Amino acid sequence: MRDKCRVFPCALLCALSLLLTPLAGRAAEAPRVDASRLNETMSAMKAFGAMPGGGSARVAYSEANLDALRYVEALMKEAGLSTRIDAAGNLVGTRPGLESELKPLMAGSHIDTVPNGGHYDGVVGSMAAVEVARTLHDRGIELRHPVEFIIWSNEEGGKNGSRAMGGLVSPQEFDLPSLGERRLGEGMRFLGGDPGALASVARGPGDAAAYLELHIEQGAILDQRDIDIGVVQGIVGIRRWNISVEGMTNHAGTTPMDQRRDALYVASRLVTLIRDEITRVPGSQVGTVGRIEAFPGAPNVIPGKATLSLEIRDLSMERIGQFFDAIRVAADDLARETSTTIRFEQFYESLAAPTDEHLQAMVADSAEALGLSTLYMPSGAGHDAQSLAAICPLGMIFVPSDGGISHSPEEYTSPAAIANGADVLLAVLLRADAAID
Repeated sequence: MRDKCRVFPCALLCALSLLLTPLAGRAAEAPRVDASRLNETMSAMKAFGAMPGGGSARVAYSEANLDALRYVEALMKEAGLSTRIDAAGNLVGTRPGLESELKPLMAGSHIDTVPNGGHYDGVVGSMAAVEVARTLHDRGIELRHPVEFIIWSNEEGGKNGSRAMGGLVSPQEFDLPSLGERRLGEGMRFLGGDPGALASVARGPGDAAAYLELHIEQGAILDQRDIDIGVVQGIVGIRRWNISVEGMTNHAGTTPMDQRRDALYVASRLVTLIRDEITRVPGSQVGTVGRIEAFPGAPNVIPGKATLSLEIRDLSMERIGQFFDAIRVAADDLARETSTTIRFEQFYESLAAPTDEHLQAMVADSAEALGLSTLYMPSGAGHDAQSLAAICPLGMIFVPSDGGISHSPEEYTSPAAIANGADVLLAVLLRADAAID
């Protein structure tokens, strides 16, 4: 039985459909954000952590990160939001609702970057959420639900802000390094948080009505197909393994080819085998071997050992398991054929986070009402939304990334695309407010 926070009563949906149907024919009457103002704030954000080569060094817990948070907080206050920094260092701007008993809707993203990163990853969703709050304030639009507009802390270095709300951060992590000079616990305190009170951030199932996040795609699909809006079906799950291949080290000049137990040769065949198994059936699944090493690593020695990594991503954890099982069976056959040993050791797992089908429909319908093209697609990258999967329904909106470039100074999304995404975010927030009880 689905959690009550995920139920969208049919009567309310029908009433909402009747209410919004005229907008499909008169998209100009749909509420819009101030596109110029939104893109002015996007430009202003570039100054925080700007690098000479055009990139951004606004890593989590840095001076630039704190200065940018203060700037965003000022914008939130101008929009009539009450603001606070929670124990995890998240900036939360709250707007009251007409029906105080309803759980809050949430929207947001992050503003921290990778070292020498771009100016759009996370920032588009953050500034769009703030612009939505400003638009609601300027137009005097009142919502049934309270709304929390959230700037998550340290997304790039471990999603500690959003994971804290999901109750997923342990005290052992406080001493881990961040992407900057401060460790995680120290960084939370630097932003105004309190790692000792992290439990106060955590929420349980049903403690929020829904979470919405706008983000750049960070891939090239929307850009290549000239699609305006990506309707995100979910954030893929990830599993990673270390693989070791054991053969026999021997002299490269005196060992005939048919008598070799060459671990690197077997590892190279395993790379091809993995690709064949991943692509054997259609779908959006991906498999990657990103690291390979041979031992002892000398030109005149047959490698007796090779190690490599395997990562599989898919929207279904079950399918990830099925692909791995097929790879494992094929690898066992390869090991017998080559008189070697192949071992797999899983060392990482990130669970898939499907988005809510009702919210997917709202994204698609809102985009259509605004005259924007859509494509249903998975997110191959992780996002803060993933941390909230056990708390409430998730909705994600993608806008195109020029050339599919991300985590780079060359990262770019056009002002028009940013405005389109913000308009859809506003429309979905209004629809969700009317439909969710």
